[in-house]
Amino acid sequence: MIRMVRRDEVRTRIDAGRTIVVEALPPEYFRKGHLPGALNIPVDEVDSLARTLLPNRSAEIIVYCANSACRNSATVARRLSAMGYTNILDYDEGKDDWIDAGLPTEPGD
Repeated sequence: MIRMVRRDEVRTRIDAGRTIVVEALPPEYFRKGHLPGALNIPVDEVDSLARTLLPNRSAEIIVYCANSACRNSATVARRLSAMGYTNILDYDEGKDDWIDAGLPTEPGD
């Protein structure tokens, strides 16, 4: 099941260390800055990376991309669900919303 989440809930979950965060954008965007602790699983690499980076299929996973116009997070969330992941949250407003709120990002890999 995929559930939508908003910035405040994402921040609370990241601060509590209760979730895995996945950026669904290409690596060059990830390197420029990503949400704290995020892993990079681009939309075209889900099948090759998910099993290694996300071994627990029942773990809570928040997927995001750039903004609501970007469909990468929804695509990755659906693919993870099809692969048997059961606790997926989609932060549809994405990185732009996070940055616009003045929240911290991390650079690099």
